[in-house]
Amino acid sequence: MKTAQQLVAEAKAVIREATIDELEGLVGKEETVLIDVREPGEFSAGHIAHAVNLPRGILEFQLASLPQVAAASCAPEVALEQLKQSPVYLICRTGGRSALAAQTLQIMGFENVYSVAGGMTAWTEAGKATQ
Repeated sequence: MKTAQQLVAEAKAVIREATIDELEGLVGKEETVLIDVREPGEFSAGHIAHAVNLPRGILEFQLASLPQVAAASCAPEVALEQLKQSPVYLICRTGGRSALAAQTLQIMGFENVYSVAGGMTAWTEAGKATQ
């Protein structure tokens, strides 16, 4: 049997992480996809501008609802394939759920996925802006 911490450690061994400072420089740029994988109540209590809330439990099933996919002029399947090439940043409270979500997206074929190290806790402790 594995603990949640062991699963997160295994995920972190095969994914890439971004720092909160790296993310801050990318927030709001058209090519940046920022997905907050926390639960809706956590998201509504404070989140980063331009983040889309797709909780980890439904992430794989709701990717087509991302604005980059839903607003595309092509078929959702084509837009989703294009999204797989874009940089996707995942954030949660401390970095565990986003690491697991990043691993899942990599398995799904996403090539430029990053889990934000330290998550929203690190973001808010650094005094960075939230909505």
